[in-house]
Amino acid sequence: MYTKNMIREKYIDGEKVFYSDKIPELEHFFTTRSINVDDNFERVRKYLGLNKENFIHPTQTHSVNIEFSQIGKTDYPETDGVILTNKEQGVYMRFADCTPVILYDKRANVAGIVHAGWRGTVGKIAVKGAEKILNYTRSKKSDIYAVIGASIGACCYKVGQEVVDGVKSTLKDSGGVVIEKSDGVYVDLKLINSRQLIEFGVPKENIDICLFCTSCNNELFYSYRKENGTVKRHNAVIKLQ
Repeated sequence: MYTKNMIREKYIDGEKVFYSDKIPELEHFFTTRSINVDDNFERVRKYLGLNKENFIHPTQTHSVNIEFSQIGKTDYPETDGVILTNKEQGVYMRFADCTPVILYDKRANVAGIVHAGWRGTVGKIAVKGAEKILNYTRSKKSDIYAVIGASIGACCYKVGQEVVDGVKSTLKDSGGVVIEKSDGVYVDLKLINSRQLIEFGVPKENIDICLFCTSCNNELFYSYRKENGTVKRHNAVIKLQ
């Protein structure tokens, strides 16, 4: 179902985070409950070697708006994707069941993060992020790599017909992304985002997917559904090297 999993563990001040061996050229990781950036901003910032004003995050609103980061700019309203083109800044975004997608152009050393909840997934925000990077770098689709982090899995993400119709409409081949069970219909957001990128032209072997479900692994990650609307978030983080 998924591409070969190359997600690995590393530690920041003794706290576990996850990264992908597919893109060792990019400093990137997905945090856990124990070292989320909101509660550990200084620890993560110092680990990355960033000034406070250069460790940025947008105001996420489940849109498909994607912006380039800019030196000196700290406010990114209604923005659910940020693309990084310089080595002075870092980006982090917040998640608790929605799908984090890190995109990286290996040829040009340009990276981004997008926030793909079901609305962002229906809006094909990961593909929009890849297109935006390629329009800037003029690289090939085969230069794009994607790492999809932990999100709520098909095992737990029960949805209504609006979501089912929406996600299926984004794919030529929607086989396997919708699972019918005795108690309702479930969708696989990680697989959908991966399939969208593949249909766009990103090679399948360039995509890595973290297998953790945030609801099943609630001791490790925050889950909006499992925790009845928690405001706490884990993160996806990038910094160019």
